[in-house]
Amino acid sequence: MATVRLLTDDELAPEARSVFDDIRATYNTDYVNDFWRALANDPPTMRRTWLALKEAMGPGALEPKVKEMLYVAVSIAHGCEYCIHTHTAAARRKGMTDAEYGELLGIVGMAAQTNRLVQALGVPVDPVYRV
Repeated sequence: MATVRLLTDDELAPEARSVFDDIRATYNTDYVNDFWRALANDPPTMRRTWLALKEAMGPGALEPKVKEMLYVAVSIAHGCEYCIHTHTAAARRKGMTDAEYGELLGIVGMAAQTNRLVQALGVPVDPVYRV
């Protein structure tokens, strides 16, 4: 359950409305999800978050599908159900196959296991891997 009201378009402050307009233009959709509707309660944080997300997920060296898959992996690691669902849907829209999703989950699970093991064992990083 949300800790703040999810604002409707009619309730938006001008700064939040501007962000909604940019989200709609960027994704070529009329839909603005509930994450942004919650953040609209604090327009400065909303704008800052949107601009950073738009830059991180925008054009770059990594393909858009890969960026979404990375977002899914981090969201799984952090236990964010909302982000797992929204970014899995985005990755699928960008071409992620069921086989790729299965491999992604396998890698996330393996990394979680080996991360815990190496931490529990207290294994220092090999000198050859240090930059």
